Amino acid sequence: MTAATAAVVQVAAHSQSADPAPAEETYTWSNAAIAGGGFVPGIVFNETEEDLIYARTDIGGLYRWQEDSQTWKPLLDWVGWDEWGYSGVVSVATDPVEPNRVYAAVGTYTNDWDPNNGAVLYSDDYGETWGVAELPFKQGGNMPGRGMGERLMVDPSDNSRLYLGTPSGNGLWTSTDYGRTWAEVASFPNPGDFVVTPGDPVLGDNQGVLWIEFAPGTGTTYVGVADPDNPVYVSGDDGATWEPLAGATQIGTVDGYPNIPKQAAIDEANGHLYVITSWDPGPYNGPPNEEGAERGGSVWRHDIAAGTWTEIHPGPNGTDYQGFGFGGLTLDRQNPGTLMVSSVNAWWPDETTYRSTDSGETWTQSWTLNGWPERVDRYEIDHSSVPWLDWGATPTAPEQNPKWGWMIDSMAIDPHDSDRVMWGTGATIYGSTDLTNWDANQTFHVTPMVHGLEETAVLDLAAPPGGPALYSGLGDIGGFVHTDIDAVPDSFYQAPHHGNTTSIDFAELNPGVVVRVGNGGEGVSRIGVSSDSGGSWWAGQTPSGVTDGGTVAVTADASAIVWSPGGTAPQRSTDYGSSWTAVSGLPDAARVESDRADASLVYGFAGGRFYYSADGGASFTASAYAGFPASGEVRFGAVPGHAGHVWLAGGAEDGAYGMWRSTDGGQNWTQVTGFDAADTVGFGAAAPGQDYPAVYASASRGGERGIWRSVDEGATWTRINDDEHQWAWTGSAITGDPDVFGRVYVGTNGRGVIVGESSDYTPPDDPTETETPSETPSDEPTTDEPPPSGECAASWSSPNAWQGGHQGNVTITNGTGASSEGWTVQWTFAGDEQVANLWGGSWSQDGDTVTVTNADWNGAIAAGASVEIGYTASNSGTPAVAEAACSLG
Repeated sequence: MTAATAAVVQVAAHSQSADPAPAEETYTWSNAAIAGGGFVPGIVFNETEEDLIYARTDIGGLYRWQEDSQTWKPLLDWVGWDEWGYSGVVSVATDPVEPNRVYAAVGTYTNDWDPNNGAVLYSDDYGETWGVAELPFKQGGNMPGRGMGERLMVDPSDNSRLYLGTPSGNGLWTSTDYGRTWAEVASFPNPGDFVVTPGDPVLGDNQGVLWIEFAPGTGTTYVGVADPDNPVYVSGDDGATWEPLAGATQIGTVDGYPNIPKQAAIDEANGHLYVITSWDPGPYNGPPNEEGAERGGSVWRHDIAAGTWTEIHPGPNGTDYQGFGFGGLTLDRQNPGTLMVSSVNAWWPDETTYRSTDSGETWTQSWTLNGWPERVDRYEIDHSSVPWLDWGATPTAPEQNPKWGWMIDSMAIDPHDSDRVMWGTGATIYGSTDLTNWDANQTFHVTPMVHGLEETAVLDLAAPPGGPALYSGLGDIGGFVHTDIDAVPDSFYQAPHHGNTTSIDFAELNPGVVVRVGNGGEGVSRIGVSSDSGGSWWAGQTPSGVTDGGTVAVTADASAIVWSPGGTAPQRSTDYGSSWTAVSGLPDAARVESDRADASLVYGFAGGRFYYSADGGASFTASAYAGFPASGEVRFGAVPGHAGHVWLAGGAEDGAYGMWRSTDGGQNWTQVTGFDAADTVGFGAAAPGQDYPAVYASASRGGERGIWRSVDEGATWTRINDDEHQWAWTGSAITGDPDVFGRVYVGTNGRGVIVGESSDYTPPDDPTETETPSETPSDEPTTDEPPPSGECAASWSSPNAWQGGHQGNVTITNGTGASSEGWTVQWTFAGDEQVANLWGGSWSQDGDTVTVTNADWNGAIAAGASVEIGYTASNSGTPAVAEAACSLG
């Protein structure tokens, strides 16, 4: 794996004593490179130790910066299935006295979505190992307000003491033993009362106590509270007593709207406390719902000695003012009086960051307008290391891609280097190392500083034989075609673009055909089809009534697509999504999958029953087997190369929960013994000496949760991960690589696509390597002989046709005695056929004649071997070809 992926750690595979594993096998773990992909609500620099930086994510754990490689190292991969909520990091605190100490307040939801309470994690070795201090309440790492704070802070005058601000009315808490134990600060008078939408399961929580700031050496502590009437409290006696900070009430109302203090920072040199406010905790909402609000938040400066407040709002960004509030706030510790604040949720055309070098008296902007719509940027963004950040679009000015950012709640200037800044967005971390060019009216340069931080939620995975390496279905950014798992892809799926790709499948025997479904913007088709392995896509028709992407399956030969969307009955198409017919016998919202060897077989599951089809998904029959889970999530898959072999995993703690398999197309089933819980199952290349694909599962076997593998058709199982590599919840998707034994792709909910590699895999001999000649080569010059040009045969067939169109395949066979270096094939249609899409080469059509030259990867045809290309075309009659011919080069 490259340095741009997550840290690679070698661990020994281990198993239960009943299922012994080869002692010498080891596994390495990394990520399929995406680089970012989610919201980064907090970035914290240590004020004492240079280059010590932490980034917290809302569902993807905590990371530490690695200066040598300019990458982030994940620190919470040890979080397991039962404590998955610990992957939501509410706040991080790095000790300014003993920088080796770091703390994380964790817990993902304050409602019942997270069954566990929160905790404070503590480490004495920069996050390499952790202890856990459980709390008697929940925390909201993925709840509204997660970009406020920091809620967790170390007291620099006594670093054994920490404060923790909590949501839900739980008040202010403290630890006096380096985070090992916690107690509520009984003297703190106000747990907050600000609720966005009472009664709502997400927006109905009291935002609570938001941040803590210390004035070092004075015994003075400031605490921000979600209470517009009393937004800031102060203690002058190390927390023994508290009172509202004089004059702070005025910052709790802006233009008649209640505001809460989102973040604060103290400029010790100038004696200033800065506070930014917003009408909403964020990170999504924009200006107040009511029209006419001039401002959705403000920026305030409190003179600590004089006790006065000054509003230092920087003003609009030059566009029609949208009433935005403020998110990020940071001070330049090397240059007191220099600060930056960022708008939050201005949305269009872009967020704006404001910079002041005179304590907020005057401001300059990251970009301005020089007459509509001419935009003047102070910066240049080079996003070439994460090319998909341009969103695959070129919008109309003054909007531009890539954007400066959105949902900017985290912004931090390096306290040791005024030129380095980082800020988090909804998809990445941007940064600069020449920030002070801003003040000299010179261009400063911005790049993604996010490599190694992988924060996508995986909804589905598929790995085709022969490549590409992987298709991913992701939340928020849709997903990618990975031709190289170590390289960040150029673009996520486009045309149509789905923010959430809920399901993706390819035709096992015709793998260039790929279909994905998901949810995009208004008017966007919920289905995309590709005939060139995801190189290009077209939008299929969406049946009436569809409300959710659901799941999709493609028959093994690509002759039919079966789609089970939300909102309407399952549908079937035989013309690549151009038209649909409701299937019979399959309930609404069923999960569907195709057989990987028999094109007539398609499968479904719903409501505790398994369904099978023997006519390509046109009609289904319910299996008589009644031992399946009646509740909980169920996922299943068919085995490549073995018609009728299906494995199923799923269930719930209060009922049936485990793994089952069928070898007769889903009619009869047996339960796989030894699993007390199983959630995903997938297949990869067979082990050496085996003819059945390796089976992978995220499951619990004998009470041990992990990633399990069987190389002997389920007779024995080995846990291939260890307790340091668990990645919280891994129940969405799993698949092995069909071409590489031991390689497995694991879907996570916030840690991206995990890639496991086995040391037992031995790559085949490199055909480009040559043996040392046994005789001394002749010194006589050689003549350049032309490559073979004769004895090339081309054959055409049409495996699938529908009203107004057909699919065609052309096979090119090398009948010479030497390998080719390239090929050209040409055929002439007998009628009015017009090619729409073609995979496997570069093509053109002139009248009724189609000419195709090889792609980069299939030009070399060994002597006696063949390659096949495919296409789809329109036609008015029966498709036919008058002649086909090829030549080798």
